[in-house]
Amino acid sequence: MLTADELLAGGELAFDIEIPAGVLDPAGASESLSLPPSPERPSPEKSSAEKRVKLKPLTVKDLQRISRAAKDSDNLTATLMVQASLVEPAMTVIQVAAMHAGLVEYLLEQVNRISGISSGAEELNQAAEDPLAKAAFILAKEFSWTPQDINNLTLGQVVLHLQMLKNQQEK
Repeated sequence: MLTADELLAGGELAFDIEIPAGVLDPAGASESLSLPPSPERPSPEKSSAEKRVKLKPLTVKDLQRISRAAKDSDNLTATLMVQASLVEPAMTVIQVAAMHAGLVEYLLEQVNRISGISSGAEELNQAAEDPLAKAAFILAKEFSWTPQDINNLTLGQVVLHLQMLKNQQEK
């Protein structure tokens, strides 16, 4: 049996993530325009260690705080998630918001992966095809039930409510 300390330890981990050159400089602008390297445009000769960031997984507490702060703004949510996850280099929200969109998208994918909250399209499609997921969706839609309401139902109650809905539609 896992201990509470073992379960909580995952939130303390940090991961070195290498950022591909194509993500750092998607247009190859520093090479094609002969621009000198700058902090925003790393030199193509930089070692892989210099093209890394350190990210930590987001906790439930982080996600709740981000959700409240961002309200309905997907862009702000992504920015806050990347900023909260960045250990090295530590950056402000304004600095993360100034990154190009492709870099933020790449970092967000990595944050989701290390936090255990990413799902591929195939996984999502498979989950949506699950009979219980379909039943929960129908019950939530028809009865305005919350996920908690549906979780409190027994399998027999789910089947009974679905049958009642089917009977009502046939009339």
